[in-house]
Amino acid sequence: MSKGKHRPTNPAPATRQDLQAGRTLIFCKPYKVLSSFTDPEGRPTVGHYVPVPNVYAAGRLDFDSEGLLLLTSNGALAHRITHPRYKLPKIYWVQVEHIPTESALEQLRRGVLVQGKKTQPAQAELLPHPPNIFPRSQPIRARKTIPTAWLKITLREGRKRQVRKMTAAVGHPTLRLVRVAIGPIRLGNLQPGQWRDLTAAELAQLHTALKIRT
Repeated sequence: MSKGKHRPTNPAPATRQDLQAGRTLIFCKPYKVLSSFTDPEGRPTVGHYVPVPNVYAAGRLDFDSEGLLLLTSNGALAHRITHPRYKLPKIYWVQVEHIPTESALEQLRRGVLVQGKKTQPAQAELLPHPPNIFPRSQPIRARKTIPTAWLKITLREGRKRQVRKMTAAVGHPTLRLVRVAIGPIRLGNLQPGQWRDLTAAELAQLHTALKIRT
């Protein structure tokens, strides 16, 4: 009998029970904290704040970004949360240099070139007032000659440092970035470093958004 090439088998699709198992948390990531649980360089990580075994970040936030991070022990659920197929909207409050014009906002909405690839259409609006959000652990350096503004940006994709690259591309560098929602899950009044389990109602809303039958 001749030996043929080994053909890897595709994993079985996740069942409803698979997607509903485990534990899922919401965490408010502070500024300059890694989304991982360990770091060989000794920088602060999620593990410094969340003493829960076997949960991992479903998606990431940059070291210098803040706000909502979902943690779960359910790998199949994490895959759906992060997979572009399900297009969970992610909402960010973004403080930028100068006051964007409507033309700059329209560029963000249509998509801009980031490293040679155009971003998908996004929602972008100028907030009339700074949002009611916790202060950053290291305050933004204020420059009297450069005004700042706050934007609300909603994305359905998750490229590395995408928001920062988008605002820079239209002439408005990001000074502060806070994620306040992933799909139906809202940051609410959680403060930096705080976490909690998702409620049954939040899990049901998340499952609906991810097309998981309950």
